[in-house]
Amino acid sequence: MVKEFEGQYGIILGGSSGLGYASALKLAQHGMNLIILYRASRIQASKVEVDFQMIRSFGNQLLTLNIDAAREDKIMEALTQIKPFIKENKVSVLLHSISKGNLKPMTGKDKLSSGDFQQTVQSMGISLYSWVSNLYAQSLFATPARIISFTSEGSVKPMNGYAAVSAAKATLEAINRSMAIEFAPAQITSNCIQAGVTDTDSLKRIPSYEALKEMSLKRNPNHRLTQPVDVANTVYLLALKSLNGLQVMLLKLMVVNHYNNLILNKLNNTYLTNTLYIAFRSV
Repeated sequence: MVKEFEGQYGIILGGSSGLGYASALKLAQHGMNLIILYRASRIQASKVEVDFQMIRSFGNQLLTLNIDAAREDKIMEALTQIKPFIKENKVSVLLHSISKGNLKPMTGKDKLSSGDFQQTVQSMGISLYSWVSNLYAQSLFATPARIISFTSEGSVKPMNGYAAVSAAKATLEAINRSMAIEFAPAQITSNCIQAGVTDTDSLKRIPSYEALKEMSLKRNPNHRLTQPVDVANTVYLLALKSLNGLQVMLLKLMVVNHYNNLILNKLNNTYLTNTLYIAFRSV
């Protein structure tokens, strides 16, 4: 396998499961050294460590930090460990995959509070900017560098029990759009992936996830859900040097059949648009 990212370093926020872990595996397979921040209890720790051993098996450097990456004070604490790990190197990829949201309804006995909203928006939205701001201020971004994050259709479509996460995803997208413009002079691109209904543990936490799965299977031409590996392949492509300057802001994945061949027409040049639809198909 070609090691396109050999010698490069990436930070993954929320990389112990789901889209974050799938992306970590893909980047590691292609040579990237990784710093993974995650949250796991003592019960979960043994399984997480087994998963991390899979990443280490590719021979890359790996630093794992069991820390709340959404807290401002913990960001500074994490950076004190990241800087000696990467030494004189810089961060080529920052991937935001934090899934820490409140899924309470807006009415009833156990309804959302203002604090629930604030915590969810901070964790799943504002924390992206917090990391970018700190990395940029300390000159830790490589030239060029990539900022990648994950959003959902729920940012614009209402669902029961999804109000706080919807607000967080809308915030994430707004931050992403502004960063795409304001950090462009530093050769830092910022792209947000909307993967559609993806079969992960996070999906199962959504109250109406069974209905979402059924609807997605009907809408999809091949009648299957997006898989984490589909998203990981997109992250891999965005990280390639051949896509320097790509500023799509929002990428919507449409799984037509399989992830073997990703159709990206004429994206080797600098590109700026609001939305790009990406179709996966088999060869």
